[in-house]
Amino acid sequence: MHWNSEPSSDMQKKVIIDCDVGVDDALALIFAFHSPELDVRAITGVNGNVPLDQVYENIQRVLTLIRPVHKPWIARGADRPLKGDPVYAYSFHGKDGLGEATIARRDGTDWWQTSSLRADELITTSARQCPGEITLIAVGPLTNLALGLRQDPEGMGKLKEVIIMGGAVRTKGNMTPYAEFNIFVDPWAAKAVFESGLPITLVPLDATQQVSLTPKLIKERIEPMNHSFSQFLIEATGYDLTVQRFTRGYEAFHLHDPLAVGSTIDPDLVQKESCFLQVETREGGNYGQTTEVRGGVSEHQKIDVCFGVDSVRCLNLFLSRLGPGRVRSA
Repeated sequence: MHWNSEPSSDMQKKVIIDCDVGVDDALALIFAFHSPELDVRAITGVNGNVPLDQVYENIQRVLTLIRPVHKPWIARGADRPLKGDPVYAYSFHGKDGLGEATIARRDGTDWWQTSSLRADELITTSARQCPGEITLIAVGPLTNLALGLRQDPEGMGKLKEVIIMGGAVRTKGNMTPYAEFNIFVDPWAAKAVFESGLPITLVPLDATQQVSLTPKLIKERIEPMNHSFSQFLIEATGYDLTVQRFTRGYEAFHLHDPLAVGSTIDPDLVQKESCFLQVETREGGNYGQTTEVRGGVSEHQKIDVCFGVDSVRCLNLFLSRLGPGRVRSA
């Protein structure tokens, strides 16, 4: 496997996105591919919001919507967590993971290159080919990253940085009162990644819940766009144009995964603190909880955690990149 022959510009970040494509993952992919600051070279799938086969299909469906000129590599990853049984989020993302949104097939073209490597192999091989240049954005459970650390820790160490959407550090979880979904699905993987010494920036619920799509914003700024991407967003999030509200029981749709992409594009969107974190792997009510640790931890295990965010700037950036004017499409 080799990178495509088209080089990144000096101003672009080479990016791999590891995801479990649900609705906000799809919006994050659109955001990333529409942003000239990023050169998305590969997308790897992991079991999470929906089973791996559906994740892999959703990667292809979203790329069919985006139609990128430079086709990224795609690869299958872990189909279950390191320990325990899979947990899915059908109630939030729908049975297909994309909120039953319609994405039309266009002339049978594949807008991707299929890698023969496993996701963890694709990540480490890519990092070895471009040492110190690859930013890995992980917006699903961290199983693929943990497998990469297990199989090729030296290769993982050649990543430039790892941006992770996950955890609830100083706020409540969204899976349990204590745990955020991505960490809850595979806390053993999260523990391995957090203790790896990789250069990690964590984008937890503490920050992502500050950036939301509201009915007012959709009516005033997204509905008037009237293009395939705005239509996808409206359908996928379950927003009903007639009654002007979301139909899945929430009052606002948080842009969890898009914030991870936004903080990669512009690190100044978020305010960070350097923390020691631990993940609860013991069965019980606190399973999957991410907590700060005071002292007694190796210095190399510090993680930059995003607690604050300029929500207005982030929303404006996301909305400016939603439309087709930003697509490098055929």
